[in-house]
Amino acid sequence: MISLAPLLEAFFLERLRKQKHVSSNTICAYRDAFRLLLRFAEARLGKPPSDLLLADLDAPLISAFLDHLETERKNSARSRNARLAAIHSFFRFAATSAPEHSGLIQRVLAIPQKRFDRKIVEFLTTEETDALLAAPDTTTWIGRRDCALMLVAQQTGLRVSELTHLKQEDVQLEGPVAHVRCLGKGRKERAIPLRKQTVVMLRAWLKEQPQDPVSPLFPSQRGGMMSRDAVEKRIKNHAARASSSCASLKKKRVSPHVLRHTTAVRLLEAGSDCSVIALWLGHESPETTHIYLAADLAAKERALAKTAPSNVPPGRYRPSDKLLAFLTSL
Repeated sequence: MISLAPLLEAFFLERLRKQKHVSSNTICAYRDAFRLLLRFAEARLGKPPSDLLLADLDAPLISAFLDHLETERKNSARSRNARLAAIHSFFRFAATSAPEHSGLIQRVLAIPQKRFDRKIVEFLTTEETDALLAAPDTTTWIGRRDCALMLVAQQTGLRVSELTHLKQEDVQLEGPVAHVRCLGKGRKERAIPLRKQTVVMLRAWLKEQPQDPVSPLFPSQRGGMMSRDAVEKRIKNHAARASSSCASLKKKRVSPHVLRHTTAVRLLEAGSDCSVIALWLGHESPETTHIYLAADLAAKERALAKTAPSNVPPGRYRPSDKLLAFLTSL
C-alpha cells in the first residue's frame, strides 16, 4: 500500500520544482487544487490527509470531488477543468512511481475535461476606455498610480500578474523605441513598445518614485507589490465611477483581463496579423487569438462589404393560410 503523502511531496518538490521548474503561479494553482481535494477526501472517507493512501483517490472519488466543485462550491466548468488538470498531472507522475496502481491511475486519467459554452470576449470601446482612464483622481498619489497602471494595461495587454511583477528596470523609456519587458507564461520574455502618451505618463510617474531599479513599477501604499485582488478592485471602482459619464460601462464587468482583450481587439481593428497579436500578448499559439475575430464586428463588416449581393428579390415569406401562419409562429 502506497502512502499518498510522500508521493505528493515528491510531485511538488521533485517533478514540478526541480525537473519541470514551473512558475510559482502553477505551484500555487496545483497546491490549491490538492488542498481542496484532500479536504474533500477527509470528509468523505473520515481519514486525515496525512493517512490517505494513493488507492483512496480512485476515479469515483475524483469524479465526486469534481461534482462537488460545481454543485456546492459553484465553480465554473473552467475552474473544474483547471483542478482536473492538476490531478491528471499528479497521476501521470504517479504512473512511473507506483506502476502497481496502473489500473487505478488509468481510470483517473480517463476522466475527461468538461465542455462549456464559449462566450464572445468582453472588451471596451474607445469611449469606454477614455472614460475609464479619466476616472482616477490624479491629484492624489493613488489616482496617478491607478491611471498609469490602467493606461499601461490597456496599451500593452499585459496579464494582471505581469503588471504587478513589473519593476522600474523593466521600463525602457530612452532609445529609439520605448518599451516594457515582462516575463510571461512559459517563462517567455517579451518586449512591448509604448506609445508617446504612455511614455509621458510613465516618466512623470517614475519621477515620484524612489529611484530603485528593482522596486515595483506600481507599488502598493506600503511600497510592496500590489496583489491581483487589489488591482481588480481598483479597476472595478474606477469603472463604477466612470459609468456616470459613460452609461454603457454599467452593463460591463471591467477587469484587468477585459483591458487585455481591449488591446487585442484594437490591434485587430488596426489590421494586425493574428501571429503578431499572439506575440504581443504572449500567447502560446496564434490560434488562441482567433477568439478576438469572433468579437470584432468591424472586421466582419469589412468582410461582408466584399461579398457580392445576391439577386434574390427582397421580401419576407408569408404563409398563405391562417393555420400555416399559426404553426409558423410556434
